[in-house]
Amino acid sequence: MTATGPRNAPDVIDVVDVVALGESMVTFLPSRPGRLADVPSFERAIGGAESNVVCALAAAGHPARWVSRVGADGFGDHLVETVGAYGVDVASVSRDPARPTGVYFRTAGDRSTDAHEVAYYRAGSAASAMSVDTVPLDAVRAARVLHLTGITAALSADCLRLLRTLMAPRPGRPLVSFDVNHRPRLWTDGNSPQVLLELARGADLVFVGEDEAAEVWGLDGVDAVRTAFPDPEVLVVKQGARGATVFDRGTALHMPAPRVDVVAAVGAGDAFAAGFLSATLRGLPVRDRLRHGHLMAAAALTAPGDLAVPPSRDHADRLAALDDTAWGRLRLGPGWTQAAPATEEVRTP
Repeated sequence: MTATGPRNAPDVIDVVDVVALGESMVTFLPSRPGRLADVPSFERAIGGAESNVVCALAAAGHPARWVSRVGADGFGDHLVETVGAYGVDVASVSRDPARPTGVYFRTAGDRSTDAHEVAYYRAGSAASAMSVDTVPLDAVRAARVLHLTGITAALSADCLRLLRTLMAPRPGRPLVSFDVNHRPRLWTDGNSPQVLLELARGADLVFVGEDEAAEVWGLDGVDAVRTAFPDPEVLVVKQGARGATVFDRGTALHMPAPRVDVVAAVGAGDAFAAGFLSATLRGLPVRDRLRHGHLMAAAALTAPGDLAVPPSRDHADRLAALDDTAWGRLRLGPGWTQAAPATEEVRTP
């Protein structure tokens, strides 16, 4: 096994609905609340924005591929096997014998609060060595949609050059979906505003949080975000519990989010992107794309961990088709994805 060759690279590369490229890490979740210093044991899981998206899409019935690099270690084995178990094509994941798989530990609290702790051990990871020379570009480009995030751009100079290469205009380029996903701790040189702006402007579809845009670029409100990002045909501004606004060419549409009984506030942004992309691939109207994004996010919010079982396609389609009044009454709680609603409101079982 070489450091540059993809593991079990196929001779013929199938075109899939979505390819996502990016780092995933083994995540250690605490066995009880408290400071990292006080937690006696942890349970193992996986975490990664891009793999979260393709796992959700594969679970929703879309052919999907994850492209990355992991270490030639047990944690790398676990990542590849776990992502593959969702039905994701992992044949183009490379193994690096010289670099480890990244891991991180986090506390049980909401990661948006000051009390939340995260300890990353990803410096020098196998994924940070992704480059135009170590990643199978043909496998990355063999998709209807290529999903990327700003996290990859922060991992290394080679990773940033790889994103610029993949996003460069060229004949046959897939529709490029880009989630800004600003992670301040990863940007040590202060260049994140300029780099993320450049990358977002080169994408066809952009996801960004309204609060994120304010933090990174000082933009106030969704209209200011659209002014800063005039190039993408589709711009989705996520507004938390208030919903999301999509700018699709010359039109704008806001869609409120359903009420959700939150179990864990993790993974919702990735799930929203997966729901929106799923509806986009199916050619659904903009309103339904937003609603499917909200529904997939609600699935993540009502389950522990970053990944959740999505609702069946029929179940999600019925909810997305509700009239505005019924949509406004919708409330989703733990277990809602497992039972089709008999009424317009879904309550906690």
